[in-house]
Amino acid sequence: MFTGIVELMGTVAEYNLQDNSASGGQGVSVTIKGASAILNDCHIGDSIACNGICLTVTAFDKDTFKVGISPETIVRTDVADWVAGTRINLERAVSQDVRFGGHYVQGHVDTVASIVSVTPEGNSLVFGFKLRDSQYEKFIVEKGFICIDGTSLTVTQVDADGTFYIAMIAHTQDVVVMPLKKIGSLVNIEVDLTGKLIEKQISVALQNQFNDSHSTLNNLIEKIIDEKVQKYLSKK
Repeated sequence: MFTGIVELMGTVAEYNLQDNSASGGQGVSVTIKGASAILNDCHIGDSIACNGICLTVTAFDKDTFKVGISPETIVRTDVADWVAGTRINLERAVSQDVRFGGHYVQGHVDTVASIVSVTPEGNSLVFGFKLRDSQYEKFIVEKGFICIDGTSLTVTQVDADGTFYIAMIAHTQDVVVMPLKKIGSLVNIEVDLTGKLIEKQISVALQNQFNDSHSTLNNLIEKIIDEKVQKYLSKK
């Protein structure tokens, strides 16, 4: 679990499409450097959010760490665009003595979005985004939480076409990767888990009601239909 408060920016040192070493697992791996500030308490198997993606440490030294990349992660995120030199937001998993300054972030990226606009507003920057997968638009609401490249942010506006916006203050601009990206670049998106849980609970509850012929919902529907039929017949 993470908070969406980025600890520092690291840099991709190596992107290996076929890592046959013991720590590579004969798959895709990424080594990130410039991470010494968060490796003092690191252990093999720890989780580190890399641009919002919860990844497992398979090897590390004083300044670098390696993570494995699954096919699912490649499909869901922007990790396929990473190359040596790509800057990466980093955050360790929360510990019991960490202030919860952002919001509940799983590090389970839902999809990606494209940056469609960047507009200065005072000392802030207003970024506009368009999702690749529109089915997640329903979870993005004005003043709701959203995690973009591992950064906890607040949605300031949602347009009718699904374009949404966030405002980034000057301090955040200096400590995260988003201002380094150009219009058209991809960012990782994790929508607020609360909305997904509510949708699932309602969906299951409604399905159970529909499957039960004696449920309150079915009784209510039958009553409404009977009333409509009686009203129609009385007019004939």
